[in-house]
Amino acid sequence: MGADADKDSRLRPLRPEDLEPVVEIDRRITGRSRRVFFEKRLAAALADSGGFISVALEDGNGALIGFSIARVQSGEFGDDRHVAVIDVIAVDPDSRKHGQGTLLLEEITRYARKRGIDELRTQVDWGEGGLIEFFGASGFVLAPSQVLERATARNL
Repeated sequence: MGADADKDSRLRPLRPEDLEPVVEIDRRITGRSRRVFFEKRLAAALADSGGFISVALEDGNGALIGFSIARVQSGEFGDDRHVAVIDVIAVDPDSRKHGQGTLLLEEITRYARKRGIDELRTQVDWGEGGLIEFFGASGFVLAPSQVLERATARNL
């Protein structure tokens, strides 16, 4: 288990009935509901276990206190390696600072290794200092490639 995570915490795969607590935990973190995103992402993860890694973290009472979902990718931009791209990792704000995020990341890593995936990737908004610090402390480094974006409203 992670640093000083509650010994009664339990990891398991996400289930359909986790949708409501997932949406609520994310709403408490982001300040807005992303129900449609999580409905689609959870449905996809449950329908295609080979294409996703999903993990739930329960407290000692069986309540969902954290979760993570990663997509398995290969062949992106000519790279034939399999990677797990972490779309979301979240811990209920009342349960933080006890190693819960580390537990989730360790479990994603364990599943990835079992599938022969040797690299994790994610994207973090530059303004999310806490997440950047978490991933940095977990061994993530800046990737050599850069994400480029362009508004579609702009004419060429």
